[in-house]
Amino acid sequence: MNIGTFSLEAVAAAASADTLRFLTCGSVDDGKSTLIGRLLYDSQLLMEDQVAELERDSLKHGTAGDDIDFALLVDGLEAEREQGITIDVAYRFFATPRRRFIVADTPGHEQYTRNMATGASTADLAILLVDATKGLLTQTRRHALIVSLLGIREVVLAVNKMDLVGFDEATFDDIVADFEAFARQLEFRRITAIPMSARGGDNVTLRSANTPWYRGPVLLEHLETVEIGARADSEPFRMPVQWVCRPDRTFRGFSGLVGSGRASVGDPVVVARSGRESRIARIMIGAEERDHAVAGQSIMLTLADEVDVSRGDVLVAKDARPEVTDQFAAHLIWMDEQHLLPGRQYLLKNGGKVVAAQVTDLKHRLDVNSLEQNAAKVLEMNEVGFANLALGEPIAIDPYAENRETGAFILIDRFTNATVAAGMIAHSLRRASNIHWQALEVDKAARGRLKHQKPTVLWFTGLSGSGKSTVANIVDRKLYARGRHTYMLDGDNIRHGINRDLGFTDADRVENIRRVAEIARLMADAGLIVLVSFISPFQSERDMARRLLPEGEFIEIFVDTPIEICRERDPKGLYARADAGEIKNFTGIDSPYEAPEAPEVHLSTVDETPEALADRIVAFLEAEGRLAGI
Repeated sequence: MNIGTFSLEAVAAAASADTLRFLTCGSVDDGKSTLIGRLLYDSQLLMEDQVAELERDSLKHGTAGDDIDFALLVDGLEAEREQGITIDVAYRFFATPRRRFIVADTPGHEQYTRNMATGASTADLAILLVDATKGLLTQTRRHALIVSLLGIREVVLAVNKMDLVGFDEATFDDIVADFEAFARQLEFRRITAIPMSARGGDNVTLRSANTPWYRGPVLLEHLETVEIGARADSEPFRMPVQWVCRPDRTFRGFSGLVGSGRASVGDPVVVARSGRESRIARIMIGAEERDHAVAGQSIMLTLADEVDVSRGDVLVAKDARPEVTDQFAAHLIWMDEQHLLPGRQYLLKNGGKVVAAQVTDLKHRLDVNSLEQNAAKVLEMNEVGFANLALGEPIAIDPYAENRETGAFILIDRFTNATVAAGMIAHSLRRASNIHWQALEVDKAARGRLKHQKPTVLWFTGLSGSGKSTVANIVDRKLYARGRHTYMLDGDNIRHGINRDLGFTDADRVENIRRVAEIARLMADAGLIVLVSFISPFQSERDMARRLLPEGEFIEIFVDTPIEICRERDPKGLYARADAGEIKNFTGIDSPYEAPEAPEVHLSTVDETPEALADRIVAFLEAEGRLAGI
């Protein structure tokens, strides 16, 4: 029987049943796609033409000899079929008379961990496959950890390929014991272990005669009867505003996806960030007016009052408001080949809100095999860590354990726009709202007037040996001769003091510049002209320093000297030592230098003397009015 022969009563029953979203995960080649294909085939949920196409594809692409290769049903990408692995997340909808299902077949290969996390983000249950001939692998444990972090509490441990170990009960028991020992620290509500052979159909939809020692449910029976946890529509109302609709002055609607809870006409709501209150006047789904809406529905609503609401704001239930904060702790799944650097600026997207963000402290990295919390300065691709984050402005959040919608976020690289991490918020750092700027009666402007200058940070950047410290020293001398109040922060000198604990890894370079930028900002607050001479190789960190200061107060000076000339000068013998392998992470040799994109002053030391270059900088300051009192 195929789905085309279902009775009308069965179809009606399926339509009224609830929906279970689940995913298959585990290491590569553990049989995830084969399991889904077998599940659909044995449940007689495939049309006859689908079966015929599957049989043809199995002869062309299959790995099961003359038998049907069920993995091909969901491995739709040609690249997947050629390699025999799942790359993308393949979603399938199917239904039985007892329940509807949406299944995400996720990739097992380590480099596609981001795809697996995507599939897990909306699932109620995870089927974690284990190859009985291999046992638990690192990727198996990594997927189990991610499943736990993403809030999935129901897990099926599908010990697959039992036919290859002779359906040996002891092998099954050993794998289950290993997993249960590993998972004790994970927050799973229940682990249901099932011995099976996806290729042969054992314990997938029917009980297998090959496992008379197994007394538990078969997979389909468990999927049809497992209790689904609290649904999103039972949580407090949350709706991130994605669009403000104002076709004319008489109408103002707010569109978005109801992330959680339900909303009814007349309900009191609050704009989370501002605290402004109103009531829901109308709810529309398309052109149809409704009296209520629930989680998962895209709606437009209007409010009874003129309230300031913009894209990125969150409308919430009045009696269950989220926290509004600019600092929180979160679990991070790092997804980028360029590792996480604490102190580097990223963009954070939470709902419809995008804000500047910085990982201020990487608390620990999780060992995916032992779940030990290890100290770390960076996160590499596919690693999981726990960190503190600081934002450029407050946003509305809930702990991820309480609300997936307002508790989840992604980090985005500011320059490539690539998603580099998925995050799950653990809790707000309450100190974020307890520390405020102290108002000072003598401010920066007053101190600048006293010194007859405008506070300024001159940021000299260039390769080692480019001449930036030489030029900066001359500028410092010329300004001092004019009676200006200056101070110079030099890279080498700073490393003898406040930055003596830092090395030259990328992470330490970022922290080096972060500290110097904060010191320069404080000195500018004191009314000084601050000369900062650092290689500062990364554009993102120079941009971070710029954002600390008001418009026009940060002047980037690129001392542009070809590396060949820097090598010839090599006043400290550093290039020779780097070439000999004695110095690691040396900028220009085995660590990159990102030239400024649009510096205020661009100097070429090949064409002019240091004295002439210094004169150009002083002239620039005069032209910009930086040497006159405010």
